Amino acid sequence: MLWFPATMAAADYISYHRQHGQGQSPFVICLAVNRSLYTLLYYLALPLIFLRLLWRSRKDQRYRKRWAERLGYYGKKNFATDQPAIVFHAVSVGELHAAVPLIKACMQTLPQWTFTLTATTVTGSARVRDIFSDAVQHCYLPNDTPGAVKRFLRAVKPRVLVIMETELWPNLIHYCKQEGCRVVLLNARLSEKSFLRYRKHARLTKTMLLNLFQLAAQFPEDAQRFRALGLPEQALQIAGTMKFDQQTDADQVAAGKTYRQALQRPVLVAGSTRQGEERKILEAYSGMLQDIPELLLLLVPRHPDRVEEVAALLKEAKLSFVRRSSAQMPEPETQVLLGDSMGEMQFYYACADLAFVGGSLVNTGGQNIIEPALVGVPVIYGPSRYNFQAVSDMLLEAGGLCLVRDEEELATLVIELLADQPRCQAMTEAATRVIAEQSGATARQLGLIQQATDSGQ
Repeated sequence: MLWFPATMAAADYISYHRQHGQGQSPFVICLAVNRSLYTLLYYLALPLIFLRLLWRSRKDQRYRKRWAERLGYYGKKNFATDQPAIVFHAVSVGELHAAVPLIKACMQTLPQWTFTLTATTVTGSARVRDIFSDAVQHCYLPNDTPGAVKRFLRAVKPRVLVIMETELWPNLIHYCKQEGCRVVLLNARLSEKSFLRYRKHARLTKTMLLNLFQLAAQFPEDAQRFRALGLPEQALQIAGTMKFDQQTDADQVAAGKTYRQALQRPVLVAGSTRQGEERKILEAYSGMLQDIPELLLLLVPRHPDRVEEVAALLKEAKLSFVRRSSAQMPEPETQVLLGDSMGEMQFYYACADLAFVGGSLVNTGGQNIIEPALVGVPVIYGPSRYNFQAVSDMLLEAGGLCLVRDEEELATLVIELLADQPRCQAMTEAATRVIAEQSGATARQLGLIQQATDSGQ
């Protein structure tokens, strides 16, 4: 009977991780002490994982499609295997966007290689096609069972697998090593919270790390944690974060600024918000309205399948709102613009006078604070920031970021900042300087990929 709750926990965690990307492997939660036990738990959890996909498909039909790919079956999909192949894996949209400049640089530098991009989320998959069209091959990365992983490797035949951030899957890494495919982990981050979880299962963690060809940690703190878990020094580099090199979409930014001018009112963007956070933001917004009744809140949930849930919250709060997808311009009496479109975050941030970045008023570690800073918008962050600890520390020290502890402080700070344009300007200038100083990680990590491809031919 002990297997049942363990399996339920495994299913819930693995499925959530593969759909949202939390930067840590499922074995940490599954209580696995070796790969065999991990694999057994994964097989037991597999039916529940697909049931969860079916459940999520109630709101988004894409969750019930392409299930065969999640098991390593690719049907009529023809992968070009007559050339050396490199696979880039980015679990979801954020990791993909950070990797785009690197992938494009690789395509120019390695024209003789074929490129396959994998994701595990439906939104990440959609963005691959939006950004690259048919210039790359694309499929879902399969579930981490031996059979599915082996079928994936036979189909794609990669010589190099590039994993973004910390998507460590024990069977994937094991069988890549067995097949002679070099695994490179780039833009790698490891929070203190994740480090402590990995350390509980040091033997399996060290085995995975020893199978990596190269790891590029974002910052010295990340590197030190990987060393403590057993990563060999010769396989470790400190390269910075490629999010500082993320390219702005000039058309989106221009469209956002034009939209902002047409609104003729102050705009607060709450971007990439997570479950449980929107209610707090709406409480803060009600306080802001007492001082700034014309303030428009542009609310953008992190996951599109939560849009209806957020819309219900707006109705419950009796706030008038329009959806971005309706193409309806907010009227002067409209209080909230609900961002329900994909791939427009730079547009949304460019609309803003201020940007609050979500995932930080709830304990999920925070979302990407560099994105609004890149388009010249002052950034506000909550107390949960372990996903961007080093970046947020840099911006704080430079004066390019403001922190709040709760929704009450958020309301107070927004009111203060909207009344103090010189302070806002100083924040954006400070953030711009930090971004310029920290850029260059993409070029450094391109060199690591070239080393792997040279060794892999």
